[in-house]
Amino acid sequence: MSPTHSRRCDQHAASSFLLLAVLGLAVSAPALARDPVFDPALVVAQSQPTQPAAATGTKRTPAPSDAYCYIGWPNNGETLRTRHIKVWFGTRNFGIAPAGVEKTNTGHHHLLIDTDLPPLDQAIPNDKNHLHFGNGQTETFIDLAPGTHTLQLLMGDANHLPHEPPVMSKKITIHVQ
Repeated sequence: MSPTHSRRCDQHAASSFLLLAVLGLAVSAPALARDPVFDPALVVAQSQPTQPAAATGTKRTPAPSDAYCYIGWPNNGETLRTRHIKVWFGTRNFGIAPAGVEKTNTGHHHLLIDTDLPPLDQAIPNDKNHLHFGNGQTETFIDLAPGTHTLQLLMGDANHLPHEPPVMSKKITIHVQ
């Protein structure tokens, strides 16, 4: 086999792998997550520091009425004996897309820590209590001080605006020792 042919094969394999990886994020990841008891009030969010777009006068992106997200770990009421905590989230009837990508029935996660929901007609804040997962991530590690904490997910559209209706999880409480 010639070096040129080998290089083309390697490039084709890399391109195929990238395509499958992207499709896997949008299609497979939600299907692999643990399926909670259906509750339309459930919805999830993800985190990568990105700048929220200004939302003044912007119309909210529609979401299916049966879309929801959830926190798969930790469980509500869980007592954790570590400050470095893995959090993973899932969605149902809703896809994941990075921030800035406008695709019907998709969004990205925002993890709310020790805070209430932000105004639903404005971009979700980006601070220590509102973690953005704008690359389409479905899990993260967070560091929390000992004590009682709340976690909740809120999906944002391409511009970090909550959908209409909002896609969010139940707020859970965890205890860190």
